Amino acid sequence: MTREFTSRVIYSAAHVVANPLADNGPGRPAAVDWDATIGFRRHLWDLGLGVADAMDTAQRGMGLDWDATKQLIRRSAEAAGPDDLLACGVGTDQLGAAPATIDDIRAAYLEQLAVVEDAGAGTILMCSRALAASAKGPDEYKALYAELLGEVSGKAILHWLGPMFDPALEGYWGTGNLEEAADVFVEIISENAAKIDGIKMSLLDAEAEISLRRRLPEGVRCYTGDDFNYPRLIAGDEFGHSDALLGIFDPLAPLASQAVKRLDDGDVAGFHAILDPTVPLARKVFEAPTFNYKTGVVFLAWLSGYQNHFKMVGGLESARSIEHFGQIVDLALEVNLFPDENLAIDRFNALLKTAGQPPRTLA
Repeated sequence: MTREFTSRVIYSAAHVVANPLADNGPGRPAAVDWDATIGFRRHLWDLGLGVADAMDTAQRGMGLDWDATKQLIRRSAEAAGPDDLLACGVGTDQLGAAPATIDDIRAAYLEQLAVVEDAGAGTILMCSRALAASAKGPDEYKALYAELLGEVSGKAILHWLGPMFDPALEGYWGTGNLEEAADVFVEIISENAAKIDGIKMSLLDAEAEISLRRRLPEGVRCYTGDDFNYPRLIAGDEFGHSDALLGIFDPLAPLASQAVKRLDDGDVAGFHAILDPTVPLARKVFEAPTFNYKTGVVFLAWLSGYQNHFKMVGGLESARSIEHFGQIVDLALEVNLFPDENLAIDRFNALLKTAGQPPRTLA
């Protein structure tokens, strides 16, 4: 049962575990190990974190198709206890790559919203590749988001995902200028504040997040999605703080839980002492091309013993180099991330062997 943090609302965006015996090659329908996938969500809930599901960390748009996503939403909702936080992504990825009209995009959003609400999960309105491709300017974003928020039964989280995470979202909100895009976003939030729980910023720009955070209407949270600067943003300043909805809190969940408990106790220095040393690891996992961060997340889950293989839907386990994996291992060891370091090294050595490389040993 979720331990409710008193100082912050914390979500981990969770990955999916592929079925290692199935054909999960590029372009194939996702074959998921549902027991392991749901088991990992229970692990996050047991640590007190909420689960942000069916998001980009779950490989939406990079291997997880809409049919599998529907199952993920329903299965996660069935597994969640009454006190477990669960919010799921609502997008338009069932449309595929073909050009879409605003009516098509509206219908796709509403179809996904119905699945999330029927499951009893919270709603995260994700950015839409189709909308980025077809919208003629900010007014079309404003009108569509107002209409969608009007259909949400409770309150939604709005997600602003930057092009470093998905290049197809370049120019979202109808402009390529960051300040102008922020103005459009704030206008949408202000005009629909009663239907918005919060906003998730995923721009990897701490100053932009702080600036926008200070413009939010009262009662609208800012959930940081900045996997480079999260300790500073969560700790906050004299004007406020960010809550969190982070992909890096998938592998860092045990440390994140410990750190936020320190904040609950008023121990800001203790919070920083736990999380600040993890930033180099996070920056390595999310280094350019940033959208391949999912590979590092799943790699760490395997080394940590939360799943028994290193295979991914869409074949994404091949998206990073052996050298990159070795650097992740070194940084994870520095922060004592692995529950069993010998298991982690044994598993990494099995991967090294497939690449014809010599084994590693613990120092």
